[in-house]
Amino acid sequence: MLTIQMNHLEKQNDSVRILIFNCLRLSYSLIGIVVGLMSAERAGGDIKIIDDQALAEPQNRPGDWLSYGLTQAENRFSPLKQIHKENIHQLGLAWSKKLGTTRGVEATPIVVNEVMYISLPWSSVMAIDCRSGKTIWAWDPQVDRAIYGRRACCDVVNRGVAIYKGKIFVGVLDGRLVALDAQTGKPVWEKVTFDQGKDYTITGAPRVFDGKVVIGNGGAEYGVRGVITAYFCETGKMAWRTYTVPGNPKLGFESPDMEKAAKTWSGEWWIAGGGGTCWDSFAYDPELKLLYVGTGNASPWTRKARNKIKNKQDNLYLSSILALDPDNGRIVWYYQTTPGDNWDYTAVQQMILAELEWKGAQRKVLMQAPKNGFFYVLDRITGELLAADPYTKITWAEGVDLKTGRPIETDNSDYSISPKEIKPGPHGGHNWQAMSYNPNRKLVYIPTIESSMIYKDDPNWEYKSGFWNVAVDFDTDNPGNLHLPQGGLIAWDPIKRKRVWGVNHINEYNGGTLATAGDLIFQGTGEANFIAYDAKTGNKLWSYFTGTAIIAPPVTYHVNGQQYVSVLAGWGGSHGLRNPPSGKAAKYFQEGILYTFSLGSKVRQPELVKHPRTKLTGPQINIKLNQEYATKGESLYKKNCSTCHGPIDGKAGIIPDLATTPPEMHQIWHQIVSDGILAASRGMPGFKDRLTNKEISFIQHFVTEESISLAKENKEDN
Repeated sequence: MLTIQMNHLEKQNDSVRILIFNCLRLSYSLIGIVVGLMSAERAGGDIKIIDDQALAEPQNRPGDWLSYGLTQAENRFSPLKQIHKENIHQLGLAWSKKLGTTRGVEATPIVVNEVMYISLPWSSVMAIDCRSGKTIWAWDPQVDRAIYGRRACCDVVNRGVAIYKGKIFVGVLDGRLVALDAQTGKPVWEKVTFDQGKDYTITGAPRVFDGKVVIGNGGAEYGVRGVITAYFCETGKMAWRTYTVPGNPKLGFESPDMEKAAKTWSGEWWIAGGGGTCWDSFAYDPELKLLYVGTGNASPWTRKARNKIKNKQDNLYLSSILALDPDNGRIVWYYQTTPGDNWDYTAVQQMILAELEWKGAQRKVLMQAPKNGFFYVLDRITGELLAADPYTKITWAEGVDLKTGRPIETDNSDYSISPKEIKPGPHGGHNWQAMSYNPNRKLVYIPTIESSMIYKDDPNWEYKSGFWNVAVDFDTDNPGNLHLPQGGLIAWDPIKRKRVWGVNHINEYNGGTLATAGDLIFQGTGEANFIAYDAKTGNKLWSYFTGTAIIAPPVTYHVNGQQYVSVLAGWGGSHGLRNPPSGKAAKYFQEGILYTFSLGSKVRQPELVKHPRTKLTGPQINIKLNQEYATKGESLYKKNCSTCHGPIDGKAGIIPDLATTPPEMHQIWHQIVSDGILAASRGMPGFKDRLTNKEISFIQHFVTEESISLAKENKEDN
């Protein structure tokens, strides 16, 4: 068009040509502005009508994915059924997008008006065009990696954002809650939600209800106190704050709830924080006007270390489900899944709200499969326990007394005197990976874990700020017959209280699930397979190899009448930091990828990068190995390094196995470990406040010894 118009200009006199040219120039500028505005409008215009009614009635916008669990009931069931069992074989790649990060990717995308909003490691946020996968805007909160790379116990992940009236809300790793303009990605307001001088973090997704946005926190392993805070969406002004465990009684109690809770604690528990952090799970019932919150594990883990009186060990409100008044944050009712938690059995796993016919009557229920291995069904009006049944192998308890609601602990559960192998281990029978519920089939689909750990009391433990404060001795020798962890997917019938079908996975850690009206269940795996199952039978119907393991849950939505399924693939998280993915996925190591699928699409997969494995040849460094140093270094390594780097076995997760440390890194070992010179580039913090130069040398000698030993074994094996 421009060429034709310019030819027309050549036939005019100079003054006319100039006038017409200027008019054209203005028109094209306006077109550019309009196009830009259209893009901005698509990125936020329609989101302005996402209000309380829209969030409470998502069925009116079935093609969008409005909140973390799709609905405020968190059921992750989509009514879309264009993709179903009969045509699933036609599902193909529509587009993909490399995400520029090799850290864990755990977010649930939010989709509104053909725009997808995702969060990434280090709490960055992107708005993406659902039709093309192109970035509309991106925002980086500039987290101090030197500080928060160390405080994040379980990788620098983020599980998603929330939306409300033109704003995108994200909880930042460093404790900020930020409201972004949905059109531009620019901050509208920001609030610091906790004392940044303490070892708190945020990794979970905020939730919106009744004009408020609520956020919790993590950090119980380091010694913090759980708290939930609600802010008004429009202004960022605090609406209320609720603590989940009591503080120092001498300072007074924030509420009658905390005064009541303090009667179930003894000793000076507040020194180590107490725990009970609400780092993931929320659900909301707009009809009952109740906000449901799951609370986390104790700080420290062991009852013995935080209590002095034996009959005061329930420690409310650890590992509990709380029903809160959304207007003031007061506790309406509670149920404690694991009284006096002693094993890191959090109850922050997803809660699903549903209606079930229970013994001839229709009941409003809440369902949860927390870490402790029992599947719970509660009356969500009163908190009455209706059912509690094992969904995975359990040795710490024989069952749950339905009259008292208390677990019946076994003799094997007590490790205060001698080490005990206990099931489940600290990863739980089910971790944060979201389950889903199909109301048509009345089945819950749970990403399960079968695992154990040898628990041993650490009699020498004392609280140290900035350290893991769990009071468990991880140096216990493996007896050689320790149960190898295994992941899976099960369909659970909450009415009949039993497993209907199950699928075993190689890896312990796998993705969350999505249920659809097409009678399908979608899940990604630690073997980097994105799979569709028959919701009735569990038969595998379709699979796609993604090249990187999946721990995030998928979502589905439609664009111009076409149904799409999207999933964020990217290995990491607490397990992936130090453990590699399984199967074919172990051969690859690349940045996270956003995959989007639709029927009939045949877009070529992005090139996959093979893992740059370093050969175990032993470190070529000028160091005289000192056996005494190496022995001292082993304990220091396990307490300070293994959480991220894992065991020195040549099998790394996303954090390098130090056995493969190249010579040039050994030469600057002290600058790396003490001064944190790799903090900005790799997120490796400095430890000068935690380790002396001599202790850093001890660790280096231990790593060197292990590297030489592994190289020798590798040579012999070959």
